[in-house]
Amino acid sequence: MAKPNKLKPVRQGSSIKLADYNPADKSGFWDEPTTHQHTEQYTRQIGELQSLLYAQGTQALLIVLQGMDTAGKDGTIRRVFDHVNPMGVHAVSFKSPSELERQHDFLWRIHRAVPPRGSLGIFNRSHYEDVLIARVHAEHLLPPALQHHKHIWRDRFARINDFERLLVQTNTRVIKFFLHISKQEQKLRFLARQQDPTKNWKLSKADFTERPFWDHYQRAYEKALSNTSTSHAPWYIVPSNHKWVRDYHVARIIYEALRDLNPQPRKQSDPSLIKLKFK
Repeated sequence: MAKPNKLKPVRQGSSIKLADYNPADKSGFWDEPTTHQHTEQYTRQIGELQSLLYAQGTQALLIVLQGMDTAGKDGTIRRVFDHVNPMGVHAVSFKSPSELERQHDFLWRIHRAVPPRGSLGIFNRSHYEDVLIARVHAEHLLPPALQHHKHIWRDRFARINDFERLLVQTNTRVIKFFLHISKQEQKLRFLARQQDPTKNWKLSKADFTERPFWDHYQRAYEKALSNTSTSHAPWYIVPSNHKWVRDYHVARIIYEALRDLNPQPRKQSDPSLIKLKFK
C-alpha cells in the first residue's frame, strides 16, 4: 500500500474555513498498528538527523504546535521526539505572560526562546496566542491603548511574518502545526480526564469557561492561518481526532524538513588531533 498523501501547507493568503477540514480524516492510511510502525521509522530518522544538526551547529529548526485544549500538543512532543538527544532540543511551553513580559512588545519573550543554531526548538503554544486568545478576549488581555486600535490584528500578523522571516534569514527554518480536533472530540477528552485519577490534575476552570468560546477560537485560528502561512514559515492543518494519524503526519513533515536541511557534521578545526596517538 502506498503512503498516505502528505499534508499540503496552507496556501499563503487563502481564505481558510476549518469546517472544510475533517479532523477525523484517516483516508489512505494503513491500520493503526502499521501506521505506528511507519511513524516509528520517521521518529528514529528524526533522531539521527537531529544528531547531525547538533554536530553541524550552523542551522536550527523551530517547530510551532498550536491547537485547542486537548488537541495533543504534549502527546505529539512525547511521541515524535522520542529518539532525539535532549541536549540538542529546546522545548518551551508558553503560559500567560508575566508582569515583566507584559511590559514589552508581544514578541519579546518569544525571541528570547528561539533555539540556538544546532538545535531543534519546540514551541508548545507560541506567539500566536497573541492573535488567538488575545483576540477572543481582547477586552481583558489587550492593553487599554490597543483595544480600539483599528488595525491591531493586521499589524500583529505583519509583525509575526517579519519575525519569522528574520529567523529563516538567520538559518532557523520554521514549520507550524495546527492540531485540528472537533468540539465533540475535545469533550470526550475532557471527560476522560475527569474519569482518570491519574489525569485529573490536567483539568482547570478554563477548560469549562472557554468551551462556550469554541466558535470564536475557530474564527481566530482561521484568520491567523490565512494571514501567517508563508512560503518561509508554512502552516499545516493536521487532522488530530485520531492521535496515531496526527503523529504520523507531524513526524513525516518534520523528518522531511530535517532531511532538506541536509545537516553535515562540521570538520575538526585542528586536523592534527585526528593523527595523534592515545597513550
